[in-house]
Amino acid sequence: MKVPIGKRRSQEFQVRDFFEMGLEESASPFLTPFARRISHNFPLKASIVASILLACSFFVTSPLSEILLTAVYFIVGVPALINAIEDIVLKHDCNIDVLMTLAAFSAIFMGSGFEGALLLVLFALSGAIEDAVSLKAKNALMQLHKIVPAKAYVLEDGELRERAIQDVALDAQVLVRAGEVVPLDGVVIEGASQVSLVHLTGESLPVRKIVGDEIPAGANVVDGSLTVKVTRLSQDSTVSRIIQLITEAQNAKPALERWFDTFGRRYALTIISLFVFFALSFPYLLGIDFLGKEGSIYRSLAFLITASPCALILAVPIAYLSALGACARKGIVLKGGIVLDALERCKVVAFDKTGTLTLGELTLDTVLDPELLAIAASLERNAVHPIAKAIVKSYQGPYLPVSDVRVIPGYGVEGTIEGKYVYIGDPSTKLSQEELEHAKKAGNIMACLVVGSKTHLLFFSDKARPGIKRMLDALKKSGRELIMLTGDHRESAQAIAREIGLDRFEAELKPEDKLQRITALSEAEGLAMVGDGINDAPALARATVGICMGQVGSATARGAADVILLHDNIELLDWLFTKASQTRHIVIQNLTIALIAIICGVIPALAGVLPLWLAVIVHEGGTVLVGLNALRLLK
Repeated sequence: MKVPIGKRRSQEFQVRDFFEMGLEESASPFLTPFARRISHNFPLKASIVASILLACSFFVTSPLSEILLTAVYFIVGVPALINAIEDIVLKHDCNIDVLMTLAAFSAIFMGSGFEGALLLVLFALSGAIEDAVSLKAKNALMQLHKIVPAKAYVLEDGELRERAIQDVALDAQVLVRAGEVVPLDGVVIEGASQVSLVHLTGESLPVRKIVGDEIPAGANVVDGSLTVKVTRLSQDSTVSRIIQLITEAQNAKPALERWFDTFGRRYALTIISLFVFFALSFPYLLGIDFLGKEGSIYRSLAFLITASPCALILAVPIAYLSALGACARKGIVLKGGIVLDALERCKVVAFDKTGTLTLGELTLDTVLDPELLAIAASLERNAVHPIAKAIVKSYQGPYLPVSDVRVIPGYGVEGTIEGKYVYIGDPSTKLSQEELEHAKKAGNIMACLVVGSKTHLLFFSDKARPGIKRMLDALKKSGRELIMLTGDHRESAQAIAREIGLDRFEAELKPEDKLQRITALSEAEGLAMVGDGINDAPALARATVGICMGQVGSATARGAADVILLHDNIELLDWLFTKASQTRHIVIQNLTIALIAIICGVIPALAGVLPLWLAVIVHEGGTVLVGLNALRLLK
């Protein structure tokens, strides 16, 4: 979109991104560069100017001191007053901001204009710091957004044309040169290069991409150039999906945070009521004056300030937001902070085998007649199961026409080829028990191929994921019970379990059997289920926490899961559980700090030994402290 700015030439901006992502005003595409620099962190700049004027007013005498205080109230007081009026009149909401504004302006009538100005300045400073802390916690989302270019160079009719990524169609050919970033997901059709995926996967070493390799949006081309055939539109790209998931996660509040949102409004009304009660009753109960530094109104104002729960309200959301940001940087997306609480409760972790504990890249070990291989590959060519991929990968010839194709979840696929019934899947449905037991002794993954009336056994091999044993050992040390649930036969499951050091496993489970076991374990102890395929979707949904592999996993499984490992980085699972535990500890620490700040301020304030300026510092100090403490989760 072209946006004219004064006499400057037109510049191009992504207006939609500004509105959709809720960026700060300084990112507005309608501002000039000068206005953008001025508006960046404007609340912080304004509060700093106000604090300088406040300091100057302390050292000068009247009437200059009063003029400077008036300027302070104008800079930070008027915006606070307008916001408070909007909250009360338009939103019918009495919140923390209303409490602070009431206290600050009440101080003027008490002859404590300096203390009221101090409260406004510190409140503005702490609010600006809170915004900065929140922005830092959201930094993972912002960085992901920034790495994808707004433009793509598309090859059309032998010419190179610049296009907005929203205007690039599927199957378009995009040229990406050295030093540039891949704008859209695609497949390399020409060229070779080392590409950096550090922003997407955290992997610092470049990865080599050649013709036929898939390449995600956001990959940085280190050397050479690539011609990429677009496979996903901009709204469906890897980075777009990540941004969408993270945004949804940030908006999904855990139960404790939702409770505090409701609590804050009721608490504010309670504190205002107590403020009025103490101000009116103390002269009769304690025999003190209404006005003056020792009066009931002064004490009640100090109480109003120290009792305001800014730190208490901030303690919970900033911790969850920081944890979500840390997870996003690792390529782990959680559907809300509530998932962190659920992870902490899980005492059992269940794993699917193929594609989860193992790479899922099966190799067909059985040598088949070319005709049989053609039939098997033709039936499986549109399937996504690892067995199907292994069969198709081993076949290089033309495919045969297939009709009446039907997928039987948990069992296999069947259809008709050249007038013959063809089935590929679970051998237990086609072999006798004796034949099955004999075949299982090999310990490999197996399936059966039925063509007409003849049955052929197919054997496949797989290997464990790198780093999986270290991760499992770390989970064991944390006291969690580990179990593998798989539909593969017992010998194959036992071989993998022995290789990775997993003591407990259950094999030959149908989808309904797995779902039953997941339900029982979830109700008994709290269960985290890690899976990938479409057959795992019901189990992921039923588990206390469903964890899905993001790349090999099906769309159904990703939709059912609570946690998505975007880069299939299951080796970070122990890190995720540790982060969930750390988040809980930080939340408890923050709540403790906030409560101590309130208690240590309220009692001296009512006793008349806490001056107004010190009440302000105690209150705002606690607010800043919980914000900084929560940022430790970003490490």
